Amino acid sequence: MQKIFDTLINSYIEDKVGIATDFLSVELSLLLKEHLLSIYHSQQFNSAGIGNDTIQNHDKLLRSDQIYWLDKSHNTTHENSFFELMDAFIVYLNATCYTGITGYEFHYAYYEKGSFYTKHLDRFKNNSDRAFSMIMYLNTDWLLADGGELRIHHTDKSIQNISPISGKSVFFKSSELVHEVLETHQPRLSITGWLKTG
Repeated sequence: MQKIFDTLINSYIEDKVGIATDFLSVELSLLLKEHLLSIYHSQQFNSAGIGNDTIQNHDKLLRSDQIYWLDKSHNTTHENSFFELMDAFIVYLNATCYTGITGYEFHYAYYEKGSFYTKHLDRFKNNSDRAFSMIMYLNTDWLLADGGELRIHHTDKSIQNISPISGKSVFFKSSELVHEVLETHQPRLSITGWLKTG
């Protein structure tokens, strides 16, 4: 895994957006996708809001995805495998980059056809715990025409579009880059979350 971790970290250092195409193995991606769909079809997802527990806004003109929070207390095989991967990545990230990450939070995200998320930053105004954002995609056979790209607005005004292809992971600083999810023309699945310092 060290090589994949290095790919993600080094591309972040070079361009402020880390990308690794195989951060999730093919097997784990498929198992997580099946798990996500099972939970979604059992109607355990909730409409996503903007903000944290203190400030919460459910405006579907800003964000129209649905989410399900992952938690070690669920003690499910595939979530546990994901957490083991993240634990290993954080140990490596802290050892090589001295980032001081102490925890994380992740959720499944399901974007139905026609869903989107407008431009935003991931760090809250009233809480600076989120240090890095991570998105891992679970979409097999994704086509350019399917839309749903992650659009990064770099500080130099350039724009970067990232297709949500299965296994790919994206990594960037939560307080730095404005980003959005363009309208998706097919159901779009991911694990999204944040590495935290508090």
